[in-house]
Amino acid sequence: MIMKQVLQIRCKNNKKSLKVPIGSTLSDIYRENNLQMTFGPVSAKVNNKVEGLHYRVYHNKDVEYLDLHAPSGIRTYTRSLFLVLCKAVHDLYPGSSVVIDIPVSNGYYCNLKLGHAVTPDDVRRIRTRMQEIIDARLPIQRFETTTEEAVEMFNRLGDGQKAKLLRSSGTLYSVYYVLDDYKDYYYGSMLTDTGQIHLFGLEPYFDGVLLRIPSAQDPSRLGELIRQDKMFEVFKEHHRWQGILGIKTVGDFNEAVKKGFSTDLINVSEALQEKKISQIADTIASRKEIRVVLIAGPSSSGKTTFCKRLSVQLLASGVKPVQISLDDYFVHREDTPKDENGELDYESIHALNIPLINEQFNALFRGEEVELPKYNFQTGMSEKSGKKLHLDENNVLVVEGIHGLNPLLTAQIPDEKKFKIYASALTTILLDDHNYIPTTDNRLLRRIVRDYKYRGCSAQETIHRWPSVRAGENKWIFPYQEQADVMFNTAMLFELAVIKPQAEEVLEQVPENCEEYAEAYRLRKFLRYFSPLPFRALPPTSLLREFLGGSSFKY
Repeated sequence: MIMKQVLQIRCKNNKKSLKVPIGSTLSDIYRENNLQMTFGPVSAKVNNKVEGLHYRVYHNKDVEYLDLHAPSGIRTYTRSLFLVLCKAVHDLYPGSSVVIDIPVSNGYYCNLKLGHAVTPDDVRRIRTRMQEIIDARLPIQRFETTTEEAVEMFNRLGDGQKAKLLRSSGTLYSVYYVLDDYKDYYYGSMLTDTGQIHLFGLEPYFDGVLLRIPSAQDPSRLGELIRQDKMFEVFKEHHRWQGILGIKTVGDFNEAVKKGFSTDLINVSEALQEKKISQIADTIASRKEIRVVLIAGPSSSGKTTFCKRLSVQLLASGVKPVQISLDDYFVHREDTPKDENGELDYESIHALNIPLINEQFNALFRGEEVELPKYNFQTGMSEKSGKKLHLDENNVLVVEGIHGLNPLLTAQIPDEKKFKIYASALTTILLDDHNYIPTTDNRLLRRIVRDYKYRGCSAQETIHRWPSVRAGENKWIFPYQEQADVMFNTAMLFELAVIKPQAEEVLEQVPENCEEYAEAYRLRKFLRYFSPLPFRALPPTSLLREFLGGSSFKY
């Protein structure tokens, strides 16, 4: 009698060990564990690496199942929803194509190339077909083949962008997915069948459609639809620039680097960014009533270097900037508000002395002299600095901080005296037409490198703190971004290729036996798509040098 080989699975969800047959899928093991997850499982961590439920185990493993409350879970769900959308369009409009283009309004703007302008009836038909595919509970099959064969397959299917990406990836084998008769490639884990998709929305948005997904906070409902027209236009503007350069996807970029055009890409991208900063400075200089420039943006968006470069351009436009740090306007530590966990909440706008800010700024605008405060981080006390400030006629205050766009910050200052700028790293290059790059990944990689080089923090520590950073951004920054007079994109077309060498070195130090390894592994895997570029090729004023080093600015 042949004994069936078994192995041991330690399930973190119920803290139990289970014997299962070798070769069992994660779906099989979930059923054996008798777990109950309302919004899952959608994927799982296997030895702290996120895998789809197709994954088969052949050795003893630690497993943690993920639902839609986990960032990795919502990514798996969203990718699978992209596949259903592409399949529906493929079924209804043969020869058409879909570009998953812009993360906006708590969803994804998708550019549908149907051979005619998208109509409300098109959107209705696609939505209905998507629901039919979901109701049919069709299996999402995972296949692995040589990259050479995958490239040939996608070329035959007329998907040159996917073929170009895989050809430049440098991997021996590639994974692709099949839904009924439709083949596609996606970066990361997928659901096992379409029936796992319980909720989505699809509606007209500009000249395309908005694909809406469940809220991460409450997966039983869709994320709130918030118009983000200004941010949408920034993405579209950068797409136009990329069209001029002929670089739409990472495959295009890698091909250009291979052909020796990397220096041109860097120089043109830096020039376009400097031109935009110059235009903003000219706008401020032309409006004589402006007395304060307020710059806000999320973590690692490059606000500090943008502030310095804008100050240079303001001087060139005949305006003398005076920089003020909001950090010096913190209230006494004993007066600092606390968060829901009882910890001091320095991210709250109420951690700042708002009455003093308004009082001093208005006094300066009246031509009076004020003594600026200084916050003592050792004692936690707000002190007098002894530094007196008086504004001349051609002076403009330049204030940078996360609360710059919050109306409460400058409620007593007339609107005509304020110019508000929102700065963020909006990644506009795509992996391919169906795989966008999350802007948060770009910022996280910047922060990982900067914190390691200049703040003595490991990648593990930075990754551990990132969820709380993001929570603060969602509460205090993102709700006000559309109130900006100007949005400025600090992301560079080439930057992930330049960040790659330094980021990989730091990410490799994250140990496998910690929670943060899953994110470190995902980021390392993602960076493999990019052909690396040396950061010495960057000009000394490049915004990226704030994170990578070698800047001519002092911080």
